[in-house]
Amino acid sequence: MLIKKWNSLSLIVRICIGLVIGAVLGLLLPGWTWIGVLGTLFVGALKAIAPLLVFVLVASSLANAKGNNMSKFRTVIFLYLFSTLCAAIVAVLVNFAHPVTLTLTGLNAAEGYTPPGSMSEIILNLLKSIIANPVDALANANYIGILFWAIIFGLALKNASGGTKKIMEDLADGVSMVVRWVISCAPFGILGLVFEAVSTSGLEIFTTYGELVLVLVVSMLLVALVVNPLIVGVTLRHNPYPLILKCIRQSGVTAFFTRSSAANIPVNMELCKELGLDEDVYSVSIPLGSTINMDGAAAVITTFALTAAYSVGAEITLPMALLLSIVATFSACGTSGVAGGSLLLVPLGCSLFGISNDVAMQIVGVGFIVSVIQDSLETALNSSGDVIFTATAEFRDWKKQGKELPI
Repeated sequence: MLIKKWNSLSLIVRICIGLVIGAVLGLLLPGWTWIGVLGTLFVGALKAIAPLLVFVLVASSLANAKGNNMSKFRTVIFLYLFSTLCAAIVAVLVNFAHPVTLTLTGLNAAEGYTPPGSMSEIILNLLKSIIANPVDALANANYIGILFWAIIFGLALKNASGGTKKIMEDLADGVSMVVRWVISCAPFGILGLVFEAVSTSGLEIFTTYGELVLVLVVSMLLVALVVNPLIVGVTLRHNPYPLILKCIRQSGVTAFFTRSSAANIPVNMELCKELGLDEDVYSVSIPLGSTINMDGAAAVITTFALTAAYSVGAEITLPMALLLSIVATFSACGTSGVAGGSLLLVPLGCSLFGISNDVAMQIVGVGFIVSVIQDSLETALNSSGDVIFTATAEFRDWKKQGKELPI
């Protein structure tokens, strides 16, 4: 009876219940570390199935595609890149309004990490990732490599027999079913993740680096609740907030706690299906978004680079900061191809202001200290945006055809 009642609740309600229970247990019983294993298992399962899901869905969609979706893809890619640039500019404006300076000596949390030396190195890393061995790409969750080979296989199978295409379709359906089973465990996974965060992370990051955290939070909230709705509203000539809030609630919340865009790909796929979007489009655009839709990463690179500049007393003009925004936009698109994520692209931004690598890596060290908040917000903004802009491109096409939008 209790299990039936539990299953009758919506997934979001169940996740909220898990969130509250996890927070309470983290405060009252921090020694019960075994509870955190639930979160580790949940994220591990999502990360394990996501590469296979992306490969079979993209390959199957291209093999079975009947219509021409190029205009939708162009719109999605433009929205991804434009929103990332807007996020970097917002971060510049917030940092200009409230500059943050830090005492950097002695911070070595980034020790052992090597940042990319230049933009050319980032591009080279991306190219190497694209042509990686397909089996290695699947094993190492190299999504840009997975996308490349899935597209190649999908196009190669376009002229295959109907039986072969049906097998690909059935395989995609089977993997999607496994994903739905994993996602149904989300409340318990979130419980474990929240427990671990609450029991291990004290309030020191709010006191020692509170100003920096505040700048990051304000920047990302402005992008999520003002800039992205404005982009969607102008594109669709329609109230954007039902779509924005739905994506934040169902994609952003999960991404916040898993802190992994890769782990959130299955969640985003399910949300796209719920919105009634074309699977031929979202099966490609969602994994693509996890590579090039990097609003949060652009905001992080910009904020930390400007904080480094203010901390060493560098004079930053608005044109210099806007140049940083452009560099942050394109380098953020290479985040997934660089070990260490967006934080390790901060030295690249710092180099624009002539800041030494030693100082830049100390700022990266601060980033790792506040990463519980920084990485969670960044992933939530990036991942929810993947669905927002995929849906926007699709709904734009619907409006041209005179169809009613479901939001």
